[in-house]
Amino acid sequence: MHYYWELTGEGFCFQVRKMKSRVLLVDGHSAIFQSKELRSLHTHRSLSARHQLIHLLTRYADSTGTHVVLVFDGQQTHVSEEHIPDGIQIFYSKKNQTADAIIERLVAKYATCHDIRVATDDYLERQTVESFGGSWLSIFQLFSELDAADKDLERRLNELRRFQK
Repeated sequence: MHYYWELTGEGFCFQVRKMKSRVLLVDGHSAIFQSKELRSLHTHRSLSARHQLIHLLTRYADSTGTHVVLVFDGQQTHVSEEHIPDGIQIFYSKKNQTADAIIERLVAKYATCHDIRVATDDYLERQTVESFGGSWLSIFQLFSELDAADKDLERRLNELRRFQK
């Protein structure tokens, strides 16, 4: 949890309020197939497309401080989780279960204590996310945010380099 001080009422009365941590849930296959570059890469090397998406989302997490959870449809008999050190969380649904089902379960469980956004182009998924208290953005908006965050990170790194000289 993040805490901040807020001026309330008269004079110098401050209080601590809990701020919800930000979480971004991404349906991996939807993101891959909505991006020309990743879709093309997936056609030839599906694992490379996944790694590229993971790289993009890790940079976003580093730049924004948002906790990112990437969910893929899986082929296992159980849900599996991978956590990249200092990176993002990755879930693989079990066989015959969709990534949407994992995303819905996570939103239902954590939306009351975290600020959860879900990147999806699925209209029904958007309604479900909202009904559990989360919010959504389109895959196009996701890639726009990834690009903006990447540019902001590069700008901040350049400023640091300039000051270190």
